[in-house]
Amino acid sequence: MRSFKDDILDQNDDIICDDDIRVIGAQKKKSAQESTVSSKNSFWKKNLIWWVLLVAFVSIGLYFLLRPVRQQEDPFDGVYEHKEDIMAKHEEDGIRILGNKPDSLLSYTERIDTVINDVNIAIYLPHNAVPELIVGIPTENDLSIILAAQAADIRADNNKILGAFVEKGTPLAWGVSKKGFCAIINGIMTIGSSDNSPLFEKATDTEGYFFRQFPLVDNGVLVENEQKNKSIRKALCSRLGQFFIAVSGDNESYHDFAQALVDLDVENAISLVGSKSAFGWWINQDGILNQFSEDIHKFQMENYVVWRKINLTN
Repeated sequence: MRSFKDDILDQNDDIICDDDIRVIGAQKKKSAQESTVSSKNSFWKKNLIWWVLLVAFVSIGLYFLLRPVRQQEDPFDGVYEHKEDIMAKHEEDGIRILGNKPDSLLSYTERIDTVINDVNIAIYLPHNAVPELIVGIPTENDLSIILAAQAADIRADNNKILGAFVEKGTPLAWGVSKKGFCAIINGIMTIGSSDNSPLFEKATDTEGYFFRQFPLVDNGVLVENEQKNKSIRKALCSRLGQFFIAVSGDNESYHDFAQALVDLDVENAISLVGSKSAFGWWINQDGILNQFSEDIHKFQMENYVVWRKINLTN
């Protein structure tokens, strides 16, 4: 049963009875602390979005300030250039010609580096020079030669020239084991592919030059070869009236190398003696001699396609 004391306490909690123990002021102190905490929570809730924005702004600023600077990557390492860049260097009568337009009085070889279908190619373009063939090792002291590269292969059985070969009107070898050919008649070079070319006889009759090699490109069409190995490839090429030597920067198959030449718009091309040990050189515009490879010679009948200066005074 409820007593009179209980009813009185329910009406007024502040009444203290004889057997009650109260701590004076404790309740008011607790309320003050709660008020302070509530005030702080309210401050953080109201300003939370501003703190988040501030932290984000500072973080972004530090990222751009402290991040390492990266140079733009050049996919060709600054050495090789796009096909379009090469073809746009020089135009004659609306036709895009390889290389720069040279001084008509200066004979030299221009080197152009490019990448086609992931194939690194160096193009050696002779200016103001006349082509010919020679048997034997040309001397680098012959300042009239601005470009020289090994031409026809040597037979493994007798160390003689493989395929038909004419040096200044004199036939030195016969045979059609390779269909590709190069003829030089009256200083004019012709590259093609044929089993029986009348240019062999014409070279003989006119003190011209003739040799055979593997065909790579015939009238703009890739020619497949049975050899499937990879090596440093060299080619003698014709394109829009220009003749030049193309050399792969890495070991390539005949197929990939020939396809790159087709995509360069080469009309006709035959292989030259490849590998890193196939000797040859070129002289640049500054008159500096540069070798294709080490000065290694293996055969007495080594033969070369060379370009000689037209103006021997430079």
